Order: sequence, then C-alpha cells, then structure tokens
Amino acid sequence: MKKSLLAVAAMTAFAGAAQAQSSVTVYGILDVGYIGTNLRVPQTAAPLTAVPAYKLTQNAFGQSAETTSRLGFKGTEDLGGGMNAFFTAEFQLFPQDWSLSGSSASALGTGTSANPAGGLQNRQSFVGLSKKGLGQAAIGTQYTPIHVAVGKTDPGQQNNMIGSVIYPANGSGFTTGAYTVRSNNALTAATDTFSGFKLSAMYAMNNQDRTQLANGGATAAATNGGNTNSNGWGLGADYTWKKLFVTANYQSFKNETNSTTAALPAATTGNVNGQNITDNQMYVGTTYDFGILKAYAGWTSRKATSGLDSNNYAKRSGQQIGVRSFITPKIEGWANVGNGRFTSYGTGSPTANFTAYQLGANYWLSKRTNLYTIFGSTQTSSSAATTALPGGTAGGGNQYALGVRHTF
Repeated sequence: MKKSLLAVAAMTAFAGAAQAQSSVTVYGILDVGYIGTNLRVPQTAAPLTAVPAYKLTQNAFGQSAETTSRLGFKGTEDLGGGMNAFFTAEFQLFPQDWSLSGSSASALGTGTSANPAGGLQNRQSFVGLSKKGLGQAAIGTQYTPIHVAVGKTDPGQQNNMIGSVIYPANGSGFTTGAYTVRSNNALTAATDTFSGFKLSAMYAMNNQDRTQLANGGATAAATNGGNTNSNGWGLGADYTWKKLFVTANYQSFKNETNSTTAALPAATTGNVNGQNITDNQMYVGTTYDFGILKAYAGWTSRKATSGLDSNNYAKRSGQQIGVRSFITPKIEGWANVGNGRFTSYGTGSPTANFTAYQLGANYWLSKRTNLYTIFGSTQTSSSAATTALPGGTAGGGNQYALGVRHTF
C-alpha cells in the first residue's frame, strides 16, 4: 500500500512539473474602421487581358488598415538543458465579412468580402527547437528574412495602407510587390545575438518529378510530366550598436515547370511547354533612436528573370526614409517618404517612376487599445506598354483611414 501511494505521489509530481514547463498562449488583433480609397488604374498591356484605364472611389467601414486582423496560438515546452520546443499557428481574420475566416471570391465583386480566396488564411504555422546560447530552427509556413527585417525598420510598421515604398499596398487590400512575405515548405534558422550580430537563414523546397507517359494512340494521348519544382533560400544579418540598428538581407526563389509531353509536334518549341522564373530580392534597412524620435531608412530591390530568356525580366527598386515618435505619452506619430523605379524588358527597356508618402498617428487608450488615423498617397508615371509594366496613362491613388485596433 505504501509503495502504491509513493508511486501515485511521484506520478502526480511529475505531471505537475511537466505542466509547469510548458505553456500555450492565445493572442490576436482586431482592427476595424473607416477606409476611403481613390485610385487611378492604368491600362493593362497585351498579351495580358486587355483592360482600359479606369478610376475607382470607394468608401467603407473596413478592416485591417493599420494591422492585419489575426488569431494565433503559440507555445513553448522546456525540454531541459537549455533546450525548448516551440510552435506557432496564426490565421488571418476578416471581422467585416459575414464569416471571420472570409467569404468566397465571388463576394469581392459585391464589396461584401475582403478575402480574395475564401476560407481560413494561414499566416504562419511552424514547429521548431531552440537552444539557449546557440539559436533556433523551425519548419513550416514562415516569414521570409526580408519580411522580418522590414518589420524592424519600417516607420509605418507594415500597415496595409497606400503610401509605403518598402511595404507597398495597391489600395485593394494586397501587399506587397517589393518582396515575398512568407514561404511554404520552409526551414529557417537563426542564431542568438553575439557581440551585436544576429544571423538568419531560410531554405524552402517543394520538388516533384513525374514520369512522362508515351502516346498510346487514339485511346491514350500523351500525358504531361517532368519537373515541377519550387525552391527558395535567404540570408540575413542584423547588427545592433547602442542606438543604431542595421540589417542586410537577400533571398531568391525559383519556380520551374516542365510539362513537355512525351510526343511533341515537330514545330513545338521548349518555351511553349515549360517555364522557369528566378525571383531575386534584396533589402537593407537601418534605424537610429535619437530619444525624442526614431529615424528610419530602407532600400529594396526585386528582379524577376525568365530562365528561358535572361533578357526577359521585370525589376522594381526603391528607397524610403521616415521618422516615428511619441509626441505626448499617449499620442504617437509617424511619417515616411520614398521613391523608386520599375524597369522591364522590351525596346528601350521601358521604365516607370513612382513616389509615395504616408502620415499616421495613434492615440493610445491603453496598452492594448488605440485609435488611429492614416493618410497615404502614391503616384506612378506612364510607361511604354509591356507585359511587365502598365502602359499609357499614369497610375496612382490615395487612401485615408480612421479606426480602432485592439490586441489580446
């Protein structure tokens, strides 16, 4: 009897210790308010679907102007010896839609949904291990090194309004054209900070090789096959010295689809039966805390090139400066301005220049709740018609928002 009691006591103590060593946190953001949008959209160039230039004015009680609404779960477990297991599962919410996880794509046309895909949107989902004094590694859907770096050096804190060169929005709820935000099938690693330096890396992989079947005659046509590969990698380095922070990042993604059938017509070329695109992206950013305000600067470059023709490319580059400061203990403001250029293949390498600026302010009701106001504007010059750049009329727009954001 005594041994049984001792065994029960030991098991209870062990269970209590295990529970004390692990934790799960539920967190989220709900952001709603009024959003006004004015857009001048240029014509679409052939061979894409031809759409003439048009203007759009929209006023709505919208969502996620300052921060994307979300619901997340994260947790850690102490494995002993300075090692921990951790996880994050985070999903986007659409508080103004009839369903919190968003409506169908058809609802976009009626203005009753802001979700372009429908269903629960996965922002992050990963599991990893960390070692104190060394670093961590994780596998799953995760943010890219550039997106993490921009989060540390963007004066607008990656809001979803028009007016940023580094984290641009198109006025219809989509960001960003400057870099890839997240990657599926990704392995990431990051070191702890040593002498002010912190390094990060990412590798994404999803490869498939399918057998190509021969043409079996009238009853069995040749089937598509070959490689369908999606790979990516990235590196990042941060340096902190007193009030100065500097980050430099590079990432590259390659999509390859070779769908050539086993029996090809004699006149068919390789270009018709496959595509290869390499997307190279760079970002350098810095901040300096002067005490009364924090100064920001960033530069980004992105170039997508065809693997079938290196002369077939589209490039976007831009730079931005900004400031952010608490004007009073409860009122916080920020401002940024920047410019850049689109360049693409074609006769004379057609280009289009763009500018953008944004002003914003928060009034903090508490540590978790704030009122905000944001105004942003962007303008793009006209360009020659190509498949990569809009042609004809210049484009641009502005947005303004008044809202409330609550974090939990």
